Amino acid sequence: MSTRFGTRLYNLPVMIDAKPHFPEFMPETTPSWPEFLASQGAVQADAGLPDLVDFPPPASLEPGFACALTHLGVISASGADAADFLHNQLTNDVLGLDGGSARVAGYCSPKGRLLATMLIWKDGDEFRMALPRELLAATLKRLRMFVLRSKVTLDDASDRIVLIGMAAPTLPMSALPPLGQCADEGGASIRLPDAAGLRRCLWAGAAGQAPARWQRAALPAAPSGLWRWTDILAGQPQVLEATREQFVPQMINYELIGGVNFRKGCYPGQEVVARSQYLGKLKRRMLLAHAKAAAAAGDEVFAEADPEQPCGMIVNAERGPDGHVACLVQMKLELSGSAVRLRSADGPLLSFTDLPYPLAEPA
Repeated sequence: MSTRFGTRLYNLPVMIDAKPHFPEFMPETTPSWPEFLASQGAVQADAGLPDLVDFPPPASLEPGFACALTHLGVISASGADAADFLHNQLTNDVLGLDGGSARVAGYCSPKGRLLATMLIWKDGDEFRMALPRELLAATLKRLRMFVLRSKVTLDDASDRIVLIGMAAPTLPMSALPPLGQCADEGGASIRLPDAAGLRRCLWAGAAGQAPARWQRAALPAAPSGLWRWTDILAGQPQVLEATREQFVPQMINYELIGGVNFRKGCYPGQEVVARSQYLGKLKRRMLLAHAKAAAAAGDEVFAEADPEQPCGMIVNAERGPDGHVACLVQMKLELSGSAVRLRSADGPLLSFTDLPYPLAEPA
């Protein structure tokens, strides 16, 4: 059939009863971080654990492992005054922090007791602080109390910033110095102290990039308790709710792992921390021990030489692959040569071993 406009290609009916059908377009969606972890075999963690999800332990540590560090949260600080503000609140130097390194730092009460310990690094114009989720809300609230007129914004960034711990005989960032930092697939990788014969690093980046980074690591999944166990072997303490305000930084070797800068200006508790460093001899330190019985942060320890009163406290404890519990123990140095037991004078015996760094006296 032809028209004055040319040949008609289709004989359409005058009325079409049915609507034209177009195939529905279903865009591909990227799974959320929890959904991705579930697809990798993660399950909801038991109520008694600090984690959001959990994995079964790997068959062997030899190839290394990767952990979703859901027991940690992230506080972000941004704004023109962010560096100055944090520098005046934390035990370490923040003004000198750049995108090539991270630092451990403490947040103290006016009495010099640690309210929180954290890893802090810079990503662009934003400072990020990783610390236990159980302390995040209280720490964030307290920091905000002192913002006043400072141009700084503090937020809980735990939903948008994912943390992955990786440990292996060798890692691409193994050449970085301790706490060295490099850009890595939508985030940053931070070199952490070695433990259990494995190189360790922390990847911190956007939640949308985390599944790809996890898959690129190509390491067996492991529960984050295994990561905390390597932290203990590396002598890296973490203040928890059970030990909040229990320790001056030096009691848990915090200046020995680079967590205190004695040349910077004032911060809450600075006078007490400095006095502990320069006046008199330190009477308490943190030691590495193992136990065959369960232990937990905040458990008291007793020395046979003075059984009537506790001589110290468990800082961190985590069961290792061998079934023994690794512990960081803060205690009186004068009793470190005595037999030391958990929770009571006749409790389970602690077996002490060397830390990976010397217990140096203050200069």
